[in-house]
Amino acid sequence: MSRLSGKTALITGSARGIGKAFAKAYVKEGAKVCISDINLAAAEKTAREIGEAAVAVHMDVTRQESIDSGVVECIQKLGHIDILINNAALFTAAPIIEIKREDYDQVFAVNFSGTLFTLQAVARHMVERGSGGKIINMASQAGRRGEALVAVYCATKAAIVSLTQSAGMDLIKHGINVNAISPGVVDGEHWDGVDAFFAAYENKAPGQKKKEVGEAVPYGRMGVAEDLTGMAIFLASQESDYVVAQTYNVDGGQWMS
Repeated sequence: MSRLSGKTALITGSARGIGKAFAKAYVKEGAKVCISDINLAAAEKTAREIGEAAVAVHMDVTRQESIDSGVVECIQKLGHIDILINNAALFTAAPIIEIKREDYDQVFAVNFSGTLFTLQAVARHMVERGSGGKIINMASQAGRRGEALVAVYCATKAAIVSLTQSAGMDLIKHGINVNAISPGVVDGEHWDGVDAFFAAYENKAPGQKKKEVGEAVPYGRMGVAEDLTGMAIFLASQESDYVVAQTYNVDGGQWMS
């Protein structure tokens, strides 16, 4: 039997990238998935690619009414939610003296508030249903340390580690396991934007920062989305029932904790 047979999952920000890889991996393990994204057309396209086990829902995690309606729609389409992955996130970078309040507000609204209030909405459903569940938050190696140009993003991901601990302690009495995945540098289209930030602030040629960070990974290369799917499956399965409030590094050896 597949490890997630009969389970249903809501994955935020899953029209592309890491979230899409999670959705495809979950379906291969027997789950049905809700592709949740601010871009509904892209979510629908991804759901069609995956097949009958995937449905699409619009969700803007910065708006409470959109979170609430998205969760309700997902439940209507799949019957219930067994698993949540809080994957939606934004990246920003700037020296401390150049950080703009609007950038701070936007990144915290997506990365932290979006995670907290989506977790809350789904946890309420899980508690009411009384069958427990699995909630997986996406942290980052950036949340394990400060970085000179990445203060805001690092702070959001450090907050995710802390939220995972607090929510994990609170919700396990309801049979809901809350844990997190902390990736390192993961290749993908988002890295074009990340590289551009460093090109501007560190006076690097386009592509240079990406090359440098890849070479610095002890494993010998940048990660890809598929490197994270094994941990995402484990944390959603019965195998992790005794795992509570932990953040797992999946980063090719970049951080030890």
